[in-house]
Amino acid sequence: MRGDILKKIILYIHGKGGSYLETERYKKNCLGFDIIGIDYNDYLSWIVQNQIKPVYDKAHERYDYVYVIANSIGAYFAMHTLQNCDIERALFISPILDMERLILDMMSWANIAEKELYEKKEISTDFGETLSWQYLCCVRENPISWNVPTEILYAGNDNLTSRQTVDRFVNNHNSNLTVMDNGEHWFHTDEQLTFLNDWMKKAVC
Repeated sequence: MRGDILKKIILYIHGKGGSYLETERYKKNCLGFDIIGIDYNDYLSWIVQNQIKPVYDKAHERYDYVYVIANSIGAYFAMHTLQNCDIERALFISPILDMERLILDMMSWANIAEKELYEKKEISTDFGETLSWQYLCCVRENPISWNVPTEILYAGNDNLTSRQTVDRFVNNHNSNLTVMDNGEHWFHTDEQLTFLNDWMKKAVC
């Protein structure tokens, strides 16, 4: 029988262009936890889930409590992959909470109709994203049911997820919302990182 000290681990799921090595900057905010970053370099949910789930399975075997910290699209991957798993709490930073809404918004920004995407299957945009009919269908065919207690850090100037989308998610889920009014989707300035660190220290407790 193990001792009285319960073992806790955080799984960190980075955003697009991020790295599992970002865990190093968060260790000081999460005292009492082991923390492991999940390495992935694809952005197709049906591929990324196969990189997240084995890490969760191993953590669930070895630890009493599993937490998740996820950034941007990492939050979508976390919900997609772990919605039926035993997660104690999730902390989402600038999360993508409604992937279908984001894809439809990007189609609108690029002036692409749904019929055109269906016919061409993939379309590259001027803002660096490739829109995929297969991805949109996958999102629609795999709705997310997320019941994990969740803390959300949102930036007032987030250019990917609207405040309306965040508020709708918070109202329909077991979630608490913290907003940095002058923050951006990517928390990177000294002021933004200080705000993020202070939030994380409180949210993970």
